[in-house]
Amino acid sequence: MTKRFTAAAVAATLGFFAVGVTPSAARADDPYWQCVTFARMFSGIQIFGDAWTWWRQAADNFRTGRRPETGSVLVFRPEGRMSRGHVAVVSDILTDRVVRVTHANWGGSRGKVEENVTVVDVSPSNDWSQVKVWYNPINDLGTTVYPTYGFIYKGARDAFDAGRQIASAATGQGQQ
Repeated sequence: MTKRFTAAAVAATLGFFAVGVTPSAARADDPYWQCVTFARMFSGIQIFGDAWTWWRQAADNFRTGRRPETGSVLVFRPEGRMSRGHVAVVSDILTDRVVRVTHANWGGSRGKVEENVTVVDVSPSNDWSQVKVWYNPINDLGTTVYPTYGFIYKGARDAFDAGRQIASAATGQGQQ
């Protein structure tokens, strides 16, 4: 049996209605935001290049994983019309399968920033490898399932590994 994640299901889980913020009407002097430029500035994670390359670039320089953290960057795999992938910054964690992201240049909001957009993990393994994103024109989760690589966390991998080694040494778990 396949679970269907709809607005009603998300609302029942969260106890309220989940929506994304509709961007205001464009003005001629408004900046045109690409998702990578916005994600880099908003998250502080200094990775450059197309969104789909962020995952590979992060491997040696940042912590990565399959669980959201506020401020982490969710990296979408390239697929279909999204040939360069997509990146979005986690702005809030609502449940283990529902987060809100702030991102730019998504769908009907070309070049605009959308704040606190609901994203739902629809992967069978609850590992955030497949998600659905709130789509304002239908006032529901979109019908497309997007594959993702996972999350990039702020903070260098070296600092994280060093901290883990210090903690292991302090508890005696790192000694043989």
